[in-house]
Amino acid sequence: MYVRQREQFRTIDGLGDSRRESTTMLKLLHSDGLMDTLAEFGRHKPVFSAPCAGAILMATEVWNPAQESLAMMDIAVERNAYGRQIDSRVTVLEPEPEFQKRTAPASSRQSSFAPRSSGAGQRRRKVLARYAGDPVLVEQGRHLVATFHPELTADSRVHALFLEKL
Repeated sequence: MYVRQREQFRTIDGLGDSRRESTTMLKLLHSDGLMDTLAEFGRHKPVFSAPCAGAILMATEVWNPAQESLAMMDIAVERNAYGRQIDSRVTVLEPEPEFQKRTAPASSRQSSFAPRSSGAGQRRRKVLARYAGDPVLVEQGRHLVATFHPELTADSRVHALFLEKL
């Protein structure tokens, strides 16, 4: 179900977002009057955002360039850190033991990511997977964020983690 109106937030138990461009998403959230509604929703219910745009919107700190965010997760995100969409790639992620312990074995191949998560928030977040040493799958409380496209593979472990939160 697409959530496009304030009233719809009252009818759902969690929100999964897979949109693609954070600047456009911010403009739409503001023009539709949903910025505060989404922020309030995230204080009480789980949100899963993937890929890049969701990570950018949920971060506490965004740079390259700086951008407004919802600050739902204690992470810092560098936009386009791995390049633009033309630089997308399929690669093998480095799953952390916590991720492997909580999910069934499957391929760790994931696709197309651009922002780099780092820096902020070492206190409350758990890094579940990395790429080249950088966090690309991060969990904090009820929220989960990926800087890659888990929906583009047959590996459903990331989605299963979010469903557990519901």
